Amino acid sequence: MGESAITYFVGEFTHSLDSKGRLTIPSKWRIPGGDNTYLGLPNPGGYITVYPPKMVARLEEKVAASRLSDVSQQALFMELFSKAHSFGCDKQGRINLNDKLIEHAGISGKAVLVGNLSAYAIWSADRYMGRDSTDQRNIFDAMRELGL
Repeated sequence: MGESAITYFVGEFTHSLDSKGRLTIPSKWRIPGGDNTYLGLPNPGGYITVYPPKMVARLEEKVAASRLSDVSQQALFMELFSKAHSFGCDKQGRINLNDKLIEHAGISGKAVLVGNLSAYAIWSADRYMGRDSTDQRNIFDAMRELGL
């Protein structure tokens, strides 16, 4: 992928999870690569956060810069990455989520993929639609909170 080819994760898409745990990724969100292209992590909000290679590289830099003698930091990394799952898209543009991530997000059937510009979230359709209305901000309120 050339430097001018930048992938932004924007929009909201609903897709079905098949019986093998595969989920179709929107075509404009697909990044060519092997099995370890994306990194999925359970988010405490009850969904899955998916990081592309650019964000994974930032995580790698943080890990590489940490002191091996920092027991607390090493324990945090182990806690974080023991729950992670790496995956890539197959020829049909599907990713294969592991059972732990599917269970964490409560996905059974429909999933909603929500862009976050530099990463994206995978929600169960029920949880996404049932979010507290305080989570659903007016776009201008959100821009103001971000200082835009």
